[in-house]
Amino acid sequence: MTALDAIDRNILRLLRLDARMSNARLAAEVGLSPSACLRRIKLMEQAGVIRGYTALVDASNAESTIAVIINITLERQTEDHLDRFEAAVRKHPEIRECFLMTGGSDYLLRVEVANAGEFERIHKEILSAMPGVSRIHSSFAIRNVLATKPRGRTKRN
Repeated sequence: MTALDAIDRNILRLLRLDARMSNARLAAEVGLSPSACLRRIKLMEQAGVIRGYTALVDASNAESTIAVIINITLERQTEDHLDRFEAAVRKHPEIRECFLMTGGSDYLLRVEVANAGEFERIHKEILSAMPGVSRIHSSFAIRNVLATKPRGRTKRN
């Protein structure tokens, strides 16, 4: 696939907002015929630009979980150490996201747990056993600001 143009980027933007949008509506929004729009989507899927579709679940309507953000520092930052750590992360579905970072830590991970006891198990059995880990710093999230509606504010006089 050639480089993405403005129409492709617009299609991606709209799909990020609503991946269930009908092809006819999507085509109208980007100024294409439905067949041309669908052809572009299929090309982006085949090229791996679009890797899949997912459902965003409202935590207030699903089982209650706590997001834990974890900063991992490795003993060494060689290609071998990074590769071994990343291979180990891929084996654990408990780890929902893993980012290679710049700055004070090497990786940022996100896990979701039901309670502190479940996180303790993940910390002991998974995170502490990862190859090359020298430091683990964990923070429990209070609330995902972007996933919740703004609270009503009262006016001050």
